Amino acid sequence: MRSLYAGLLATCLSFLLLVPACFAVAPVDFPTEVPVESVIDSADVLSRASRSDITTGLEQFKQERVDARLVTVRRLDYGLSLNQFGEQLIERWSTQQQDLPLLLLLIESQNKQAAVVADPLLLDRLPDELLKSTGRTTMSQPLREGDRYRQASLDGITRLDVVLNGGADPGPPVEVERTTLPTNIPTVEETRESNAFTWVVVLLVVGTIVPMATWWVFSR
Repeated sequence: MRSLYAGLLATCLSFLLLVPACFAVAPVDFPTEVPVESVIDSADVLSRASRSDITTGLEQFKQERVDARLVTVRRLDYGLSLNQFGEQLIERWSTQQQDLPLLLLLIESQNKQAAVVADPLLLDRLPDELLKSTGRTTMSQPLREGDRYRQASLDGITRLDVVLNGGADPGPPVEVERTTLPTNIPTVEETRESNAFTWVVVLLVVGTIVPMATWWVFSR
């Protein structure tokens, strides 16, 4: 009986140790053939309506002779950056007969980070700095501000599409400056200053009244 319990305990521990690892992915976890779908939502962070909207946006890139895809993951294998993941995934899929160069928009949900990686053939049309900025700012900001995966994807698609169509880079999103609303509640500094002023007044009053009272008492 003890051996049975020990075996069950070992099995449970092994399962618990394997659960976190099963969510970590690497390019080898994806098929060698390019998926039919333009949106590969392996992190399961997009609704059906969101996937439809994003797919429509990605399909527009084919007019510019670009095969654009969105890939979401929960967590990457240890030591693997999102850019490295994208580069290896492009290399994996480019071994197939690809008519169009690949452009990958990547999202990792655990760390709320995004990246854009392109086939080297596209770098003359989509400079590396543009790709980095689109991932780190245009796409990452909506993720950090509230898990807005749909917004992050569409914002990245829009910015890249403008440049591919010969337009000027719209640039990163404008950072919203958060202002503090006025309040009647005193701050810690104001409270300290108020207390210090009160003590000064009390000491002045005491320092004035006590000598006068003493003089009046003894002068009678």
